[in-house]
Amino acid sequence: MNIGQAAAASGVSAKMLRHYESIGLVPKAGRTEAGYRTYGEAEVHTLRFIKRARDLGLPIERIRLLVGLWRDERRPSAEVKRIAAEHVAELRTKIAELTGMCETLEHLAAACHGDHRPECPILRDLEGRNRTRRPKPAAADRRAADTAGGQATR
Repeated sequence: MNIGQAAAASGVSAKMLRHYESIGLVPKAGRTEAGYRTYGEAEVHTLRFIKRARDLGLPIERIRLLVGLWRDERRPSAEVKRIAAEHVAELRTKIAELTGMCETLEHLAAACHGDHRPECPILRDLEGRNRTRRPKPAAADRRAADTAGGQATR
């Protein structure tokens, strides 16, 4: 199949397919006499694997490791699990950071009157003067909120 067909079958754009080929994530495609790339089911399967990994937010270098492990039938699953667990930890850190940003902005928006007056705590916070900080809940409150959200802390 040509690059457009492989892209459609895998859900990866032709541009990304060429990129993955250029960085060695997928093998160089075969070529027709006219120089057009050709792909088989094996390449499309690999591209679907890569797309799913990208959809889960994995960076290219981790995907490269996972593709190598996926191709190695004698792989230790412990290595695959380690890579996934590292990514989960990084995602949880990002989630916590984003949650903090949201809470700060919600607090600032609630403190802003949003009327005709020029006084605005949001702008004051952004410029670094008199930062308005949302007080952190007590540890017991955080645990209760975590448990209520279905994520008991350990």
